[in-house]
Amino acid sequence: MTGSLWPMMMPLAEADDDSICVVGAEGHRVRYADGNEVLCGTSGLWNANLGYGNEAIARAVAQALRTHSYAGVFRYENGPARKAAGELLAAHPHDFARVVFSVSGGSANDLVMKLARQYHELGGEGGRKLVVGLKDGYHGLTFGAHALTGEDLGQRAYGVDTRLVRHLPANDEAALDKLFAALGRQIAAVVVEPVLGNGAVELSASFLARLGALAEESGALLVADEVATGFGRTGEMFASGTWGRPPDVVLASKGLTNGTMAASALLVNSRVADRFSSTGALLLHGETQGGTAVTAAAVSATLAEFERLKAVESGRAVAAALDTALADWQRTDARVRGFRGRGCFRAVELADPREPGAPLDPRQVPALIRHIRRAGAAVHGGPHGIQLIPALTYSAAEVGELLAAVRAGLDAHSGAAAA
Repeated sequence: MTGSLWPMMMPLAEADDDSICVVGAEGHRVRYADGNEVLCGTSGLWNANLGYGNEAIARAVAQALRTHSYAGVFRYENGPARKAAGELLAAHPHDFARVVFSVSGGSANDLVMKLARQYHELGGEGGRKLVVGLKDGYHGLTFGAHALTGEDLGQRAYGVDTRLVRHLPANDEAALDKLFAALGRQIAAVVVEPVLGNGAVELSASFLARLGALAEESGALLVADEVATGFGRTGEMFASGTWGRPPDVVLASKGLTNGTMAASALLVNSRVADRFSSTGALLLHGETQGGTAVTAAAVSATLAEFERLKAVESGRAVAAALDTALADWQRTDARVRGFRGRGCFRAVELADPREPGAPLDPRQVPALIRHIRRAGAAVHGGPHGIQLIPALTYSAAEVGELLAAVRAGLDAHSGAAAA
């Protein structure tokens, strides 16, 4: 049946296309309604970090559906949510005190903005309302998260209120110093992705150190948005685990249930949690499906599978193979202008086949992705090129297969552009 579904983030005129309608997925392969089967180079939407069809996670979800059906955390608790929260706290190398469950990365960013502002209100600093993000950062498209997102994604057209949000260029320490000097006592929180989702731009160690120092001096909360980078994506279970000044709050979502459930979580440190506990304050945030027993069962099963599969270590091996393959590709192909990112989170910038020396026109990226899919791999677009987000459980042969399909698709695209 066609003509009924309205897909996200694509023109409605392009809907009802069998070449993008998934009818099955297993391991690292995706099958489409047009009969094409390809290697997934996207980990779903960066969330199926262990590949598709994990039996242990499926069994855990099915069991929770039988034993709990629905049990949430709206004015109640449930056993699986308690268990999953404790396991999440143990999974991060820094110390956190409480876990707040939500349903998506966007809603978690909405929640953290409210949490930060109320935290300061409870401490007698009600003037701290500003939340700072990074230009080109991505935090979601719910209304609060949409304001925090640093890309131009129609905020003005949709009437998104950005008056209490500021954005800085990534890795610009001078701009960071200037903002804190001018507005430090008005800043409730700074929310950053360790690696920006748009373009896979990694935050430098010196920028993170300066950000941590300024947060400490000013009293602003430091928040790591690890919706994309959490769960092994950059070579550690959490990228923020290597930060010298630990974040006050960490957001997790995409890999949290290996992409099987609508879920996100805030890991909150004791400084923040104790202020709410000691004052008896109510954090006004509630979601019907946040922290359900079924979702929590998926979280626990995913964490167990990470241990069983040694997924973080496996991801490091995949990243090393990617390093070699990308370096070889750049050395032998003038169309590769460079690549960015870390671990299994990479962006490749390509040259424009019609304008030698110029980066690929973003308007050509959708066509390039179609050529790559026909050549045997699914990838997402990035600024002036593509993103490579393989599962942590790839084999070395699959890394080679992914790059071979990308190169074949690029050949086809270059030929079509020159015709």
